[in-house]
Amino acid sequence: MTRMEEFKQYPWRLWSRQFMTIVRMELRKSLFRWRSAWIYLLAMAPVAIIAIHAVVDHHTRDGMREDVVVLAAIFQFYYLRLAIFFGCLGIFTRLIRGEMVERSLHYYLLAPVRRELLVIAKFVAGVITSVMVFGTAVFLATAFMYLHFGQKGMQFLTEGAGAYHLKAYLGITVLACLGYGAVFLALSMVFKNPIVPAIVFFGWEAINPVVSPLMQKLSITFYLRHLSPVDVPAQGLFALLTVVTEPVPAWAASLGVVALTTGVLLLACYRVRKLEISYTTE
Repeated sequence: MTRMEEFKQYPWRLWSRQFMTIVRMELRKSLFRWRSAWIYLLAMAPVAIIAIHAVVDHHTRDGMREDVVVLAAIFQFYYLRLAIFFGCLGIFTRLIRGEMVERSLHYYLLAPVRRELLVIAKFVAGVITSVMVFGTAVFLATAFMYLHFGQKGMQFLTEGAGAYHLKAYLGITVLACLGYGAVFLALSMVFKNPIVPAIVFFGWEAINPVVSPLMQKLSITFYLRHLSPVDVPAQGLFALLTVVTEPVPAWAASLGVVALTTGVLLLACYRVRKLEISYTTE
């Protein structure tokens, strides 16, 4: 039997049905529970502030130009480095470690489902959840920032540079959810308390712009900051977050996040094979 024939013998239909079932179950648990309310608040806080700004703004001549920079700063400093980071921490550490704490993961492990498929399905559900929450927030923040300028703002958002900015922000959001999600899922499978290594990882992401170029490639933000469509003038400590020591093409930055995500996810799939649950020690 050739490898192709052996490949076709795998129960792909069964795996696909199991995959979709797990994804649907995880989406219901992630999206429609009160314990996820803080993530929605984290994502929507800037939207509320921008909506208030849209009401009180007096539409100065240079107002839109200023709002472009303000929105870029909100996305780079708040969404990318804080909101999406901690939102993914809450979403993805709950997928495995959360169920171990709640003593419900063993129901999955006792079912006739491959553990690797379980990890990938949970990861996909986490990505869908985080992208829906933060993608919606970024879209609304961008719309409120420009549409209060009337026809000029509508044209800028649909036909001008605003359309490109919005696509870039949404693309970066997806990549951030992929990268951070994979890291936090793996951390939750390696450490009983993933909060401590997550804080260390947060510090690493913060100081990454000032370390050696080789070490920078082990960071999610190294790739994402090359994709930002607007440069933000910053001073003091914030200037360190915008340092770009070695320009990277957009396609290479995107591929870097995908490669890093794939590597971490493979590590998680390997780790889950040896996962053992002892509720007396959890």
